[in-house]
Amino acid sequence: MAASHNAGASTEAELPEYAGHYRLESVLGSGGMGVVHLARSSSGRKLAVKVVHAEFAEDPEFRGRFRQEVAAARRVSGAFTAPVVDADPEARRPWMATLFVPGETLSEHVKRNGPMEAAQLRRLMTGLAEALRDIHRVGVVHRDLKPSNVLLSEDGPKVIDFGISRPADSELRTETGKLIGTPPFMAPEQFRRPREVGPAADVFALGSVLVHAATGRGPFDSDSPYVVAYQVVHDEPDLTGVPGELAPLVRRCLAKEPGERPTPDQLMRELRSVASSYDTQPFVPAPRAGAEDTPAGPGSGAGADDAPVPGPGAGEPVPRAGRRPGKRAVLMSGALGLAVLGALASVPLLDSSTAAPGSPAPRSTADRFGTWATAPASGWGAPQCAYGAGRLLCARPGLVFALDPLDGSVLWRHAVSRAPRGGPPVVAGGLVQPSPDGGRGLEALDPASGRPVWRREAPEYGGLRIVGGTLLLTGAGGRVTGVDGASGDTVWSRRIPGHESPYFDSFAGDPLAYATSVSADGSRTRVTAVDPGTGEVRWDARLAGTLRLVGVRSGSPVFVSAGPVYGEARAVVRYAPGTREVRRVALPVPLERAHGTVRGDVVYLTGAGGSLIAVDLAAGRQRWSLETGAARASAPVADGRHVYLTAPDGRLLAVDAGDGRLVGQTAARLGARSDRVSASLPEPVLALGHVYGAAPDGTVFAVDGSDPSSW
Repeated sequence: MAASHNAGASTEAELPEYAGHYRLESVLGSGGMGVVHLARSSSGRKLAVKVVHAEFAEDPEFRGRFRQEVAAARRVSGAFTAPVVDADPEARRPWMATLFVPGETLSEHVKRNGPMEAAQLRRLMTGLAEALRDIHRVGVVHRDLKPSNVLLSEDGPKVIDFGISRPADSELRTETGKLIGTPPFMAPEQFRRPREVGPAADVFALGSVLVHAATGRGPFDSDSPYVVAYQVVHDEPDLTGVPGELAPLVRRCLAKEPGERPTPDQLMRELRSVASSYDTQPFVPAPRAGAEDTPAGPGSGAGADDAPVPGPGAGEPVPRAGRRPGKRAVLMSGALGLAVLGALASVPLLDSSTAAPGSPAPRSTADRFGTWATAPASGWGAPQCAYGAGRLLCARPGLVFALDPLDGSVLWRHAVSRAPRGGPPVVAGGLVQPSPDGGRGLEALDPASGRPVWRREAPEYGGLRIVGGTLLLTGAGGRVTGVDGASGDTVWSRRIPGHESPYFDSFAGDPLAYATSVSADGSRTRVTAVDPGTGEVRWDARLAGTLRLVGVRSGSPVFVSAGPVYGEARAVVRYAPGTREVRRVALPVPLERAHGTVRGDVVYLTGAGGSLIAVDLAAGRQRWSLETGAARASAPVADGRHVYLTAPDGRLLAVDAGDGRLVGQTAARLGARSDRVSASLPEPVLALGHVYGAAPDGTVFAVDGSDPSSW
């Protein structure tokens, strides 16, 4: 089904031509909630823009739900979700723009190809568990996970459409209004105690989604949503057709009581045997033998709720496994889903650590010594880099490598089985830690050769932070283990009081690790400073508001204070643990999707739309603000004279730290895949008087830090 243009009469005759400053080129799909359009940003990138139907735009309750969706989607980030590029929930016709990539929803895939095989199901379950882990970490409960909200892309499943269901999803009512969710994939507590729904409801939905993927139906199946609701609350699930090795785990996910269901971390631990294949192989399942070979055209995975092909609970049930269906819908379209492709381009794995050839990798022929550009590995996606042990240490999916910071020559390469998602390699205990996110295996590399010095099996962990010479591993049950970076030996293991599953922040020049946990209602944040070498708590505080760490100044942590609905930064807060003094500086204008750094008494924050501001904590005011013109920007890095940030097109920007003037920028480096957008932008690296950047075309480059105007 080709995308239709915004012309001619239709049931949506009021189709707008613009959403904000985005021109809507064609219609991808239409559902009960709104219409999803193909649009382009000013730089030409493809976007999918959801515009709410005019009839619902006048409904205050519906607007509130749409605001919640936008806020939730903005808080969630990672390889398994779709970042929001822009949104305006207050517009006459509320809209939200997210990145646009080709893909197919799980609902469409099952309808096209039939149930998945066991290996595909295990990988799907692992990917969804990882997605839920990332979603729940930031305090978001999806509440509407279902096959039409799972997009199958090359690098794994993507979860889309946060926290909002169509008004027509269910005719069931509670005393306070509509239930939120789709009955075949709702947990019992969503019917019994809708105000008490927590993360465990998403795990129940995951189990239901797996049954659908394995059988073509749900574990509770009826044409009537009322009957389904009764079955969900009272009956045992029908797991006929679910592979035997997965059925016990799926049954635990479908437990009636939330406390009896496994957490996403526990699911990942039990599915770990397939995690490596999930990370290194394309995810998109092959069509089942004998399936119709039909060309896929544009459709909608953008929250229009499968407008071209209704899914379970949306009007057309999927045939039961074992029951011969009628004529399969061979003319159904593919889906264009809202998910970031990110920087997970495939990189051929090497058999072992290898020294680079004698000749350096290709680089520019700039006149000034130390200015260079190189592409150390093929493929699309910006490497994540850091400076350590006299080298520029970088990571790409499947590969860690070291560059000479003076000329860009490749010093060594080392293959890794997982894509490092937690940032660039880090030096700890004098050795390079590749820093994969999650798993069991750890290794440390010789910074001179890239060869492994030690490898260790570690306790199952879901989070890793390297602070000083210690690796901090957060286990699936919330226990933290400290591992010596030099030897790989465990030096301590304990729980951190007041934190159910602590994940740490740390900052250059500060010796401590910081765990933060926000209360369920967002009214308070508990902050605990931990000695990474011993695991001892140095201090503990309970501070007002929803706070997120951005840096430390002379032992005093600095936070941004986020709003309760949208999660926008409203203030900068500094806490002095010695005196327990709290200093708060309100921002004149809230900043969405804020990332920050601290330099002296000044906090620099980037936000949505490429905004950059400087907040002077000593003076208690915002010093300056700048609109960079970039669609978004990396977290800023500052050296006292300038503030540096990376733009999505690979440009490196330099801003005068004193007055906020843009004083220099490099050329864009998008490469051949200009339609792709990275999930996260690498921070610039400052070392040896240079600024080092990385771009989506795979280039790593160095420029003179003393004169940005010459870039």
